[in-house]
Amino acid sequence: MPIVTIQVTREGTKSGTASVTAEEKAALIKGASQLLADVLNKPLESTFVIIDEVDTDNWGWGGLPTLEFRRLRAETAS
Repeated sequence: MPIVTIQVTREGTKSGTASVTAEEKAALIKGASQLLADVLNKPLESTFVIIDEVDTDNWGWGGLPTLEFRRLRAETAS
């Protein structure tokens, strides 16, 4: 019984959304399950997918909180 955990930041992928949409989550679940079926021959009904949305305050990147890292990177790119 495979268990797949997908972690994403809780900020949404489209303007005005505060989280990943139900449709995006369904696509992630379907895609991860299908990948395990294709690669490991695991039946879809035996695969569990957990989507964990993490607040950006609880996510770090490059030694900094994610939002600070992104701000600095944007300044550097300008």
